[in-house]
Amino acid sequence: MKILIPFFSATGNTAKITKVIQESFNRLGAKADDLDITSYSSRQSALDLKSYDAVVFGAPIFSNRAPRIVREWLMTLDGNGKKCSTFFTYGGFTVHPTHYSTKEILQKQNFVLVSSAEFLGKHTFNLGGWKAIPDRPDKSDFDVARQFVTETYKRFTGEDKNILGELEKTTHTEEELDSFESFRFKAVTQLPTREGKDCSMCMICEELCPTEAMKAEAGEAQAGKCIACLRCVYNCPDEALKINDFSHIWPMKLKMENETEETIRNKKSKIYL
Repeated sequence: MKILIPFFSATGNTAKITKVIQESFNRLGAKADDLDITSYSSRQSALDLKSYDAVVFGAPIFSNRAPRIVREWLMTLDGNGKKCSTFFTYGGFTVHPTHYSTKEILQKQNFVLVSSAEFLGKHTFNLGGWKAIPDRPDKSDFDVARQFVTETYKRFTGEDKNILGELEKTTHTEEELDSFESFRFKAVTQLPTREGKDCSMCMICEELCPTEAMKAEAGEAQAGKCIACLRCVYNCPDEALKINDFSHIWPMKLKMENETEETIRNKKSKIYL
């Protein structure tokens, strides 16, 4: 069985889980290929899935859903009745309705979703001073990823003929979810910039940007294009790119979500079948 694993990973969490999932499928006898769709250029060519028997989509959770650019990319695909699975990484806060909303898109694109999963990973905004599970994903998350592959492979091969059951929806409207998404950008009041600091002009920040927002020569991201994924900040070899320090928001975020650092740390990755 040949399986494709397209994944979006700005700061490494989803890439780590993807590696474990890919290796686990291969150990079961499948031929699993990964496909990094994070960079802008990687999503500009049509993806032909004809040579694959099944697909596993991976992405982070941005404000209750997969990133908008991932959702838009999924809408360009033709599932042609193929079985698929999804997995998501998140920084310890709200998960739903990510599974449900992504399932809705995939069903419209003629995929058959058989399983899904969520995995804990350090929050993107830790780069701005938050302290959300900085050591995740860890062994416990990787163990769940391996179990996820075992159960998913059974459904891909037909040993288990079930498909994914009911998923948690939301009472929020699409407009409200969009407003949550826009608030993510407002949290980063200073878009990634090097503030005039010297750098080697390696151009990595510009090459890796998922939306072509970062301009290396100018040394800052363009407002309106930047999605606050912070891939440029995370991958800058000179550590020249910075965002604003919003560590003062961290206690407010915990209070608003009725969480503590301990309750987030104690959360477990989860499989949906």
